[in-house]
Amino acid sequence: MIELKKLSRKETIRYLGGSKVNPNEKIETMMDICEQQILSLAKPKYLYKVISLPFEKIVTGNDIENLLTGCDKAVVMCATLGNDIDKLIRSTQISDMAKAVVIDSMANVAIEQLCNKVDELIIQTYPNLYMTYRFSPGYGDYHIKMQKFILNLLDAQRKIGLTTNDNFLLIPSKSVTAVAGLSKKPIKQKNRGCVCCNMRASCKYKESGEHCGF
Repeated sequence: MIELKKLSRKETIRYLGGSKVNPNEKIETMMDICEQQILSLAKPKYLYKVISLPFEKIVTGNDIENLLTGCDKAVVMCATLGNDIDKLIRSTQISDMAKAVVIDSMANVAIEQLCNKVDELIIQTYPNLYMTYRFSPGYGDYHIKMQKFILNLLDAQRKIGLTTNDNFLLIPSKSVTAVAGLSKKPIKQKNRGCVCCNMRASCKYKESGEHCGF
């Protein structure tokens, strides 16, 4: 079981608009309130499976093929914060849209931190292997329909209540599916770049010609 205890303010600011947001006392107070609500309602759950390569049903597209080049195994994973976070966002949108934006941003931070903790567990379980970064369906040329395949492979709907709609979007929405590689040899880590970032469509850094370093 993974417990989330604190959410990154730096990452929250990035989701809220990055360099164009100047945190003040009002924003800090709102983030404190939103964090408490998210941590009290979130029900972090995750699943993962390690499979031997080659596994053609997972490798669909150049981006995922490049990620897994040189790897002996692949990690297929999913994680979710649960339905209560979606309900919180929807109810807050009715009463206080500004607060809802902060909650949504902090929920994005929460699911990312949950995935990072899952990464840590996998690395601890396989100490003699080297792990790549995660790559999720919907990024680059890795088709979003692979979300359903990954969830079926992990039996996620039955085990943790995570599924997709007809457009392959995850339900609950604050959830992630991903694939990573495991190699017997050290892997040269690269910056993932905008194609892997879930902020790429609304990135304030990109709009201003800057880069977050991701």
